[in-house]
Amino acid sequence: MQRVTVRLPQRQQQYDVIIGAGTLVGLGKLARRTLEPSPRRIVVISNRKVFGLYGEKACESLHAAGFTVSKWMMGDGERFKSLATLEQALAFLSRVNLERSDAVVALGGGVVGDLTGFAAASYLRGIKFIQVPTTLLAQIDASVGGKTAVNTATGKNLMGAFHHPRAVLIDTGTLQTLPARELTAGWCECIKHGAAGSRSLFDKTFRSLRENYGSVSTERARRLAALIAAHVAFKASIVAGDEREEVSRTDASSRRILNLGHTVGHALEAATGYRRLLHGEAVGYGMLVAGEISARLGLLDASELELLREAVRRCGRFPPLRNLNERDVLRRIAHDKKASGGHLKWVLLESIGRARIVDGREIGPTVLRASLRTGLDGLSEN
Repeated sequence: MQRVTVRLPQRQQQYDVIIGAGTLVGLGKLARRTLEPSPRRIVVISNRKVFGLYGEKACESLHAAGFTVSKWMMGDGERFKSLATLEQALAFLSRVNLERSDAVVALGGGVVGDLTGFAAASYLRGIKFIQVPTTLLAQIDASVGGKTAVNTATGKNLMGAFHHPRAVLIDTGTLQTLPARELTAGWCECIKHGAAGSRSLFDKTFRSLRENYGSVSTERARRLAALIAAHVAFKASIVAGDEREEVSRTDASSRRILNLGHTVGHALEAATGYRRLLHGEAVGYGMLVAGEISARLGLLDASELELLREAVRRCGRFPPLRNLNERDVLRRIAHDKKASGGHLKWVLLESIGRARIVDGREIGPTVLRASLRTGLDGLSEN
């Protein structure tokens, strides 16, 4: 078992991320230790697929620790990360008379974690919650850092709050039941971390991708714990220095660098109705577009761009993006939530491991369109 502490200097708070194979059996003890003052009730929010695999074990652990447990199931998929689902979740918390001293557990991937975190932030103006991420993407990224949100028709994650969990429990054994696409999505976020801020982490992840990404054996799940811990530690270091992603910051340690690939990725998700792409897959495409822009602006060497392409390709197979409305994608890019002062801020690359934040006015429409086409074609034969 490994432990990474996420420190929040501005709040004078911290919480632990526990990582290891089989850690789910300790959920109840972790909840009892970290949820103070002692709550009586816990609501587990999940989806039917994940709950069918791990719900019984999670609830048994919570019951053994003396909690009264209720469960609520949301739909499976990014399109269910919505205001309508949020309203249903809040209605359930009210219906079971959850009190301010009680808590919520998010059992699932990034969609479940984001929705549950926002519900916890909203209900009674904020109650405690614990993240139990079951996908690789959620384990290394979405569960850490306190960002919670839902999607709207206008775009992704436009409504949300910063609301940190009291603890994060990562059981690497859950990776054994993940479909290949979910692993691909998680690996893309791993590559993003390294490409944006740590060459050593990028190299470590790249070496791991040479193994069989399409399945995770029990032994590999144990070995992955160290890599997951390294990614969590990287994310924690960024969050500690820039918890709320301050708009005035454009340095290489800004939390904004973690948005590498997300400007195009979010636009692709929205343009395809949150149905054709997993979030990590969209980020994979988005990183290639950002790399193309970086190279065309003279920021990124051609050899570094090719290394980025190879790393993303190694993440797995990607859904082809045929019949995509380019004009719609460009329109959605222009309305990205990361705009500041009326202008879009792009996260580009100077090299693998070092990002640069660039004002959108420096990227001409010809460069953007050409980069979009080349980047989206880069995975078409993968």
